[in-house]
Amino acid sequence: MSNSVSHNPAEILFPDADILVTGAAHYAVLTTDGEMLQGPVTEARKFLSTDRPPVICHMPATARRAGGKPFPAFDLLELFAFVHPATFCLPTPKGLAEACGLTLPEKLEDEPLALFHVMQILLGRAADLDQTSDLRRLLWSMGRGGWQWTPFLLAAIGAEEDDGVRAGTSGLDAWKRLPEWEEVAPPPPPGGFTISSNETRMRLKDLLGQAAEDRPEQSDYAVAVSKAFINPEQEGQANVILAEAGTGVGKTLGYIAPASVWAEKNEAPVWLSTYTRNLQHQIDQELDRVFPNPLEKQERVVVRKGRENYLCLLNYEDAVKGAGMPGGRAVALGLMARWIAYTRNGDLSGGDFPSWLSDLVGGAYTVGLSDRRGECIYTACAHYNRCFIENGIRRSRRADLVVANHALVMVQAARGNLDLGGRTTRLVFDEGHHVFDAADGAFSAHLTALEMFELRRWLRGHEGKARGRARGLRARAEDLVGSEDAMKALDDLLRASTILVADGWRQRLNDGRPTGPAEEFLYHLRSIVMARAPGRNGPFGLEVPAVELDETFLELAQKLEMALAAMEKPASRLQTLLMRRLDEEADSLEGAVRARIELVSRSLEHRCKQLVTAWREMLKGLHDGTPPAFVDWLAVERADGRELDLGFLRHWIDPTLPFTQVVSEQAHGVVVTSATLTDGSGDEEQDWKAAAQRTGAEHLKFGATHTKVKSPFNYPEQTRVIVVNDVRKDDLAQVASAYRELMLASNGGALGLFTAISRLRAVHERIVAPLESMDIPLYSQHVDALNLPTLIDIFRAEKDACLLGTDAVRDGVDVPGESLRMIVFDRVPWPRPTILHKARRDQFGKRFFDDSLTRLKLKQAFGRLVRRKDDRGVFVMLDSMMPSRLSGAFPEGVKVQRIGLAEAVAEVRAFFGTGEVDPDQPGT
Repeated sequence: MSNSVSHNPAEILFPDADILVTGAAHYAVLTTDGEMLQGPVTEARKFLSTDRPPVICHMPATARRAGGKPFPAFDLLELFAFVHPATFCLPTPKGLAEACGLTLPEKLEDEPLALFHVMQILLGRAADLDQTSDLRRLLWSMGRGGWQWTPFLLAAIGAEEDDGVRAGTSGLDAWKRLPEWEEVAPPPPPGGFTISSNETRMRLKDLLGQAAEDRPEQSDYAVAVSKAFINPEQEGQANVILAEAGTGVGKTLGYIAPASVWAEKNEAPVWLSTYTRNLQHQIDQELDRVFPNPLEKQERVVVRKGRENYLCLLNYEDAVKGAGMPGGRAVALGLMARWIAYTRNGDLSGGDFPSWLSDLVGGAYTVGLSDRRGECIYTACAHYNRCFIENGIRRSRRADLVVANHALVMVQAARGNLDLGGRTTRLVFDEGHHVFDAADGAFSAHLTALEMFELRRWLRGHEGKARGRARGLRARAEDLVGSEDAMKALDDLLRASTILVADGWRQRLNDGRPTGPAEEFLYHLRSIVMARAPGRNGPFGLEVPAVELDETFLELAQKLEMALAAMEKPASRLQTLLMRRLDEEADSLEGAVRARIELVSRSLEHRCKQLVTAWREMLKGLHDGTPPAFVDWLAVERADGRELDLGFLRHWIDPTLPFTQVVSEQAHGVVVTSATLTDGSGDEEQDWKAAAQRTGAEHLKFGATHTKVKSPFNYPEQTRVIVVNDVRKDDLAQVASAYRELMLASNGGALGLFTAISRLRAVHERIVAPLESMDIPLYSQHVDALNLPTLIDIFRAEKDACLLGTDAVRDGVDVPGESLRMIVFDRVPWPRPTILHKARRDQFGKRFFDDSLTRLKLKQAFGRLVRRKDDRGVFVMLDSMMPSRLSGAFPEGVKVQRIGLAEAVAEVRAFFGTGEVDPDQPGT
């Protein structure tokens, strides 16, 4: 493979390197002599030579399987990211082969040769890249950073080697080549036009196409939800529709139809909100039907997420300043520079950013370049008019449809930034069964070490040794304060903030030497939790009720509350003086300065004052008692036995109450929709009552309209539900055997869901080799060196792969077709018995509440099996203790079979036709 291929005008050179592929149990190598070698994966280390780096696909996964640390190598995924930036590709040999238009390798031993052809194609395509000085300078910088591919790419584009004259950051200045956006006049108020059922049906027909089959269920659903888009008739009335649409109805286009008609007629946005990023991406794709012209869609559709999801160009520029230093930063930033030049909107989470890139080159200089801590300096930033975030905010004001997520909508509404009383009057909450959970996160308050540390860093920036960009409030706002009084207020606030948790707090708490009132409070809190909590020697988090606390702790709480009050006072004074400057200098302040003052003032309100006020109220409650609408507790958060955080937490018992107050009641129309709004208790009235509780509809003065459209699928024919009654769920050897035999019986295409990470890892260890020996790849959350979105992408693409994940994975999985044909639960996913759950259980109906939540989880998981008319699926529960009252989670007519493992394996084989059934040995 040391040969070269002629290419005019440049010469294509290939590395003189072996090509290594590692599986879960075996490796395959194509040597430079053309010899194919195979063996146990534990022996792959002998090919990890620093003198002759191999060609591989995905360094972290390769290193983990080979049992070693990352090593020098030619990673073809890095080459792909350079040649095809902002382009989707599965991070596997099959994925690279598919992206390059090659025949997919069938077995592990076919993959090294496939990677050789991938390398040929990518280096050949590199020769056709735009031959600019920017590209050459970028490659020189990456080469100085140690990138293995640099000389081969320079040869491909016919460029000379680095002459060493230019700066080490030359070529990385990607921001200079981005277009600038301009301010435009604010849009007019929304129109007052309603929409008719006929308009909705006609729009739906247009979206589906004239040749589409008649789908009366979808049309009926669209008309039902269109009632949210009629004008309210009474003051304070919100037209709220709770709409359940069974899988296969086509609810996404069903609500897009009336939403797009209303937005078009009234020249105002409708916000379409989801719980998962995956569904955001799906909705964005569906909107191609509404706006097939990409340029028009760019203007009329905006995908919105929190600021922490987008690249911050100032963070990127600051990282580039140190790119000449060793450590591989130039390689990561070089690949980011290529992505920046091609990205649609700078989205680092679920957009056109390849999620596997952060696994390859590290999170610090990829996803870590977002504005995660609210350190934006707005118009003072040199990149303000190129900023992806600000551009998205402005476009959303003029858009027809804004695709957002529940958390963003709730936080923005609570801060008054969603403008529900102005242009945004209509909202759709898809994945509506998660409204309760999203509200729980949005409206809770946590007085923890990490939260206090983040506030301190937001106010004071990095203290001591600098580690990246962290501009404190002084650096962001000093030029705005405008008066000695305001400067004094700023100084007083920063001085008072020294009482907060500081860097190094973990070590100080462990050593028993806390510093300041915040750390003293946390140190005593930890002692209480460790003394009272059961299972303190285990790997999981600990919590205790915030009751019957000793006088010392109450005194420390009072001391911390007073210290926080000393912060709140100058923060309020600073905010008041900033707003006074806006008033007093209204005739002279430049627009950019005005905007910055308003934004800094707003940030002070939300990131400091409101947070500190909430913390003070919580601390007072330790002495005066918790208000009846809330539940308080003390907690130490742990993972795998390692302490991550600790503190004092407060949640609403019913978080849909603030959701209703700040979102639903402020809108004119709201659709809350899902395939699983009701849980199937057998009592329709009770089901809708529970749905009203989970969505906040029970708090509405005018109530909500209910509608349910059943799935068109023939579930009794297309599915099977099996409860295995002879596997001991506490015996992981038996559980692993059950997973192995069931996955072999289905020939892959299975998702295994676990209630605990330790159980998942134990099962993975036992079954990965047997499955691979039968050419069934097994991927596992918390085991593979791949992030969850990437794992799901691989699982979706590989028809016979299996995936193990925690129960939470079911929300992120949307895998139509044969790739997901069986779901296996290790045990019934009962709610975790936490202090918060106990309080809600007491309020919402004890056992009925538990049963309802569990049925919903089972219903959601089952719904993943059949997404199209020709899908077939088996649902398996490895828990003989699953009560029959949970069977309402499954569609009408689907029988629950309670059988032994051997019979279950035979049933799976027979259902999928994956092998002959031996009546004497069905499980073998």
